Amino acid sequence: MNTKPLNFVLIGRSGSGKGTQAELLKEKFPNLYHIVTGDLFRKLGNAETDTSHQIKKILDAGGLPLDDIATTLWMYEISFNVKEGQGILADGFPRRLKEAKNLDRFLGFLDRKPNTFYLLIDISRKEAFDRLTKRRICKKCGKLIPWVGEFKKLTVCNKCGGDLMTRMDDKVEAIKNRLDYYEENVVPVVEYYKKQNKLIKINGEQTIEKVFEDIFKAIKLNVKK
Repeated sequence: MNTKPLNFVLIGRSGSGKGTQAELLKEKFPNLYHIVTGDLFRKLGNAETDTSHQIKKILDAGGLPLDDIATTLWMYEISFNVKEGQGILADGFPRRLKEAKNLDRFLGFLDRKPNTFYLLIDISRKEAFDRLTKRRICKKCGKLIPWVGEFKKLTVCNKCGGDLMTRMDDKVEAIKNRLDYYEENVVPVVEYYKKQNKLIKINGEQTIEKVFEDIFKAIKLNVKK
C-alpha cells in the first residue's frame, strides 16, 4: 500500500482560479507545499543577472521562458524543500508537454504518481479574458483579488485593508499572449493527461465554493485506499 501524501497538479487558463482553489486545498490538507511557477519566475526576474533580465522581458510580453528553466526552478524547489510527509501542490505547471513528461518522471522517482491528482479548472477563453482584465492585486501585501463572486465588490484588500491596483503584467496584449500560449502549449498537456485517464475536469465557471466542492468530491472518489 502506498502511504505517500496526496499531491495536486492544478491546470487551467490564466484567471481560472487556480490560486484561489490552491488556498482552499491548503486549508483542507495543511501539509501541502505550494509551488507557483509564476512566482518563481517573478522572483528570478527581480534578480540582477543576465538570465533575470531575459526572463523579465519575456514575462512583460506575456510569454513564458524556456521549459528547461521552468523545470529547473520547480524541481529545485521540490528537491530542497518538500519533506517526505508533505504533499506537493503544483499551481500553474506543467505548462508544456515536455514539462509534463519531466514531472511524470520526477513523481515516479519520488514514488508519488499513484497519489497525484491532475485537476483541470476549466473556463472559456472569454471568461478568462474578462477576469484577467478586471482582477486586482493589493499594493500592501500582494494578495491577488480575483474578479469573481463577492470579490468584485471589494474596494480594499480583505486581508490587510491595503489599496488595490491592476497587476503590472495584466496588460491587454500580455493577457492575449498568455491565452494564446495556453491554446498552443497547455492544451497538449491536458490531452496528454486525458489520454492516460488521469485528468479530472472541473467546471471553473461556478462560484468559488462550488468549484472547490466539486474538487473535493473528485478527490474522495479517486483517492487510493
